Amino acid sequence: MINIPYADVVAKIGAQAGLSQEEIEKRVVEKVQQLSGLVSRDGAAHIVANELGVKVFQHGGRQKIKDLLVGQRNVDVLAKVREVYDVREFSRADGSAGKVCSALVADETGSTRVVLWNEQTDLARELKPDVVVLVRGVSVRDNQRGFKEVHLGDSGSLVVNPIGEVLGEVKAAPRPVRKQIKDLVENDENVELLGTIVQIFDPKFFEVCPECGKRVQSREGQFWCESHKEVRPEYSYVLTVFLDDGTPSPMRTVFFRNQTDRLLGTSSEKMQVYRDLPERFEEVKTHLLGQIVKVLGRVKKNTFFDRLEFTVNSVVPDPDPVEELKRLEGSQAA
Repeated sequence: MINIPYADVVAKIGAQAGLSQEEIEKRVVEKVQQLSGLVSRDGAAHIVANELGVKVFQHGGRQKIKDLLVGQRNVDVLAKVREVYDVREFSRADGSAGKVCSALVADETGSTRVVLWNEQTDLARELKPDVVVLVRGVSVRDNQRGFKEVHLGDSGSLVVNPIGEVLGEVKAAPRPVRKQIKDLVENDENVELLGTIVQIFDPKFFEVCPECGKRVQSREGQFWCESHKEVRPEYSYVLTVFLDDGTPSPMRTVFFRNQTDRLLGTSSEKMQVYRDLPERFEEVKTHLLGQIVKVLGRVKKNTFFDRLEFTVNSVVPDPDPVEELKRLEGSQAA
């Protein structure tokens, strides 16, 4: 079912029928009275729109982000990529493995998250900030936290820098919310932390397919990819630290490959040295310990250990002290 907020219905009636908000509200009240209260205000607004020939929504086709409605299917969106997030693997209830990744995109009217599942996650390798994409055949869903997302299904497609498509100036990205660790709650998104690294663990390496980046499985001494069969794997990695911002409990903070490279100022090729010679990473730990960093990301609950963890989407290894001092002075003045 497509849920359209009452205010949006009123706005569409006003735009298409040329009526003032007062006139629309009057017609809605009259319709509720006419039907002896057997229809809600929302339902009455839809009836008024229908009587005036107003098209409240379209089922599919090209849409602007601000006009997306939860429940729509077969929608096309042209937008610019802002951020690309790492692929995450998960286990389904039947024990099979799945993958998901997403990218934050924006057009002239707003921003949303494009979600890619399983084989579709391979497309994320083509996505970079400021690239224009056309996603076709997406469905619009509620992410259960009050935000709309577009999900690319098996029959959908994603085109990078589509020929002949023109995108105007995109809307400014939403500002992240600066929080302290003590105020974080499960499923917080677009959260920014400023803290000091107080503990660092060795990076964990895992095998991935060199062709598609998928995690591979070991079978009788060989490595197998679901898509490319027997392969000679490459190694991806994840780094975990504890971040302290002066609140009672430091936060376990997770950096996947791209963000690890940015934090350390290194590359994937150089990181491979620590896989074979982990003792060399002790020097990196010494350098990182006590470093102040700014991270942007989301909070999730590790159900196995029953604790909150912070997954980093973006990191600033050397935050500007002048900027941070101004922020502190502003918060104290408020």
